[in-house]
Order: sequence, then C-alpha cells, then structure tokens
Amino acid sequence: MRWGEGMQDEARVDVAYERFVAARREELLSRIANAAARAGRSASEVTLLAVSKTVGMEGVRAAYAAGYRAFGENRPQELKRKVSACRTDPVLAGLRFDMIGNLQKNKINQVLGNATLVHSVSSVVLADAVSRRALARELVVPCLLEVNVSGEASKSGFVPSDVPQAVDQIMGMGGLAPLGLMTMAPAGDKNAARACFCGLRELREELIVRTGKELPVLSCGMSGDFEIAVEEGSTLVRLGRIVFDPTYEDV
Repeated sequence: MRWGEGMQDEARVDVAYERFVAARREELLSRIANAAARAGRSASEVTLLAVSKTVGMEGVRAAYAAGYRAFGENRPQELKRKVSACRTDPVLAGLRFDMIGNLQKNKINQVLGNATLVHSVSSVVLADAVSRRALARELVVPCLLEVNVSGEASKSGFVPSDVPQAVDQIMGMGGLAPLGLMTMAPAGDKNAARACFCGLRELREELIVRTGKELPVLSCGMSGDFEIAVEEGSTLVRLGRIVFDPTYEDV
C-alpha cells in the first residue's frame, strides 16, 4: 500500500505495511533513547504518542500490532469515532487517545469522556468552558496548557508571560486536572526549536516553584524535531507522518 491509497478507509492493511510500522517504531524508540541518553535522562521518561489523524482504523490496528498504545487526534469528531470503534473491539479496547488539536467550545462535548489527555487548553475562557461541561458530567479532565513559546502569529496558546496567572485561575476551576504544558516549535529551524523547547521547560520549572505542583508532562516534539525536544526535557513526543508514512525520509 502506498501512502494515501486507502489509508482513510477500512480496507485491510497489508503485511508489508504492518512490518514497516513495526520496524519504524523500533527506529524511533532507539532515537528517543539516544536523545535521552545525551541529556542524561532515561528513555522511560518519554511517551511516544502516535498521531493517527491521517490514518483509519486499520492504520491504528497496524500500530497496535507494532506495540503502540497511545494515539493522538486533532479533530474532535475523529477522536470520538476512533475511540468508539476501539470500545467495540476487544483487542483495542482501552487504547489511549489524546486530543492534541485546537479545541473549539462547541466541540468540547465530543472530547469529554473520550480523550485521555487534552493537550490544547489555550485560554482561560476555553478552560472555563471545559470546566463547566466537565462538572456537569461529573468528570475530571486531565489537561495541558498550550503555550505559544515561539510567538508565531499562526499558532494559538498562552503568551508565556501570561501563564503563571492563568495557571492560578485554572487550578481553581473544578473538573480540570492541569498536568503540564504543551507547545509547537517553528518548522524547519532546529535552533529555534531548541530555544522553544528550552523555554517551555524553564517555564514549567518556574510554575512548579510557584504552585508547588509536580506538573509532570511536557508535550513537545514532532516528526522533524523530536530528538531536540527529548534533549530539552520533553516527556511526550507527538509523531505522525514519521510513524505512519513510508515515504517520510527523516529516518
């Protein structure tokens, strides 16, 4: 199967593709381990999240067979569809699916009860909306604050200087369990990526002192920069094309 042919339908994934996903996973785990070692860290501190937004359920099944147990989706409706499909499959039931994309207030109900972790709480207004809906359903939503460390106009998220006050407000809201921070680095610039990830780590350290909370999760690092992210302290990397696309040339 070539990339893009049948990946969005439920057609059977061939054995060659399953072998590719498994072999690629071993390469990625090795690269994560090497990056962690360079920073004096253990690879066990880093979660590899397979971003499954470009594949259908057969792609998820191929990834499961390769050893993946944590997935990420950026559209609430697709998150809900895949979680529902997994719940009816005795093999896939219990897989972790995170919401990693922009979250609009009118889509919150599709995410609650389906996402294991919401990475993209990008404003106090959005946090309040999630809190209200979570309380109405008697849920506690694990979440991350999305921070626009790079300052790019095209990216959403908190301005870093606004995060301390926002954390104080959000930690006072019911129905939310803030676990850390998320960011995206500028594409194609490794120096800028390193500065971005370093800035997120330093912000997390400041917040730990300020709040007394552990804030264990730093979600940063994608297909083109995940090794830098691990070197700078990431505890969760979000990898999509490099996991699922045989034509991706970075490995």
